[in-house]
Amino acid sequence: MADDAKAALSAPAGAVIKLWDRPPPRTIPDVGPELRFRVPAGISAGTTFLRNVSEPTLTVFQPSPGQANGVGVVVCPGGGWSVLAWEHEGTDVVQWLTERGYTAFLLKYRVMGTPADEARFLEEAAAVEALHGPRLKAAEAPRAMGDLMRGREAMLHAREVAADDGRRAMALVRERAGEWGVDPARVGLIGFSAGAFLVVDVAMKPEAPPPAFVAAVYGGETRGQPVPPDAPPLFTTIAHDDRLLFHMVEGLYLDWSAADRSAELHIFARGLHGFGMIRQGLPSDRWIDLFEAWLGDLGFA
Repeated sequence: MADDAKAALSAPAGAVIKLWDRPPPRTIPDVGPELRFRVPAGISAGTTFLRNVSEPTLTVFQPSPGQANGVGVVVCPGGGWSVLAWEHEGTDVVQWLTERGYTAFLLKYRVMGTPADEARFLEEAAAVEALHGPRLKAAEAPRAMGDLMRGREAMLHAREVAADDGRRAMALVRERAGEWGVDPARVGLIGFSAGAFLVVDVAMKPEAPPPAFVAAVYGGETRGQPVPPDAPPLFTTIAHDDRLLFHMVEGLYLDWSAADRSAELHIFARGLHGFGMIRQGLPSDRWIDLFEAWLGDLGFA
């Protein structure tokens, strides 16, 4: 997208709503001041991320007058429960949605604290990113996030807190849907990486009517729990060379399908992890077109 459009979306284009009007059920300790940073390397190099998020919010982005289709979408960026990929998994997705008549709600959910010193933070972030680097054999690829989270209780806790924020976001959008011209029965979720786990965790345990639809982009799992009989339609996609997560996404689709719930899975041969809205000149660039067709087929267009 053009630089001026990116700048416009990086700042709130609509109401920024505090997510909780009461103390949330869980908190994350030892989180410093919120910071923005530019990613120095990798697929997302040059894009904006957030870290040390302790005050969760929803930012409302509405389509042009006369273009709204009455469908709301809560957008959940990824970032391993320690950062938020605010641009290519957030504001870029928001722009795509609003251009097509959707009302988008960008969720800034809480994450674990990271070092205030940027050099130290980037060193730790690079070590986490390196987990995606080795080319694992298929038999070695993990089939559950729990395999990667052993001994990482802080990450497990942050995942639960993120899901709390996701459920609260859904409740808030439904409560105030009329303000934004949204049908409360037509509110869905899309999430990326850790955000994909968030949206599936919400769909598995919504604590309210389930979302109208759920899109889990390179992430998500059922954790071996039964898929609810009223689970929403699921769209999921991943690259086969995303060796850390591709078996989990395959398992997510199989669990949904085995429960006789509507599900669609797209696996691209190449794309690695974290492609979001970034164009790499690969077939995985087309995931968003497939998502659009899926929404249209379900009547959410």
